[in-house]
Amino acid sequence: MSGVWVFDDNGVIRLAAAEGEARRRKVLVHTPTNEEMTSYTVLKNKLRSVGWEVYYEDSEMVQFHKPSSVDLISLPADFAKLKPRHLYDIVVRNRNLFQVRDIQSH
Repeated sequence: MSGVWVFDDNGVIRLAAAEGEARRRKVLVHTPTNEEMTSYTVLKNKLRSVGWEVYYEDSEMVQFHKPSSVDLISLPADFAKLKPRHLYDIVVRNRNLFQVRDIQSH
């Protein structure tokens, strides 16, 4: 891949978007309904329907736990601060129910 590789604030290296290139935003999609997860209300309803429970919630974090497993999903309390790593964490623990898709924005 060509382009400029940069370190973000957390020390993670990533490929920067080229000038003039459309930036891609990630969105979490519930695949059975093809519905985008646009808020914690929507996401909580989908996770509850497959056995996840809110385990812990405060002003900085929301955690979901599935009693039938040892899995724990930890997310920032502000839905707007979800990053791709959070979305993929949900996908990995719910392989057939969610998918991360790119949405182009300018």
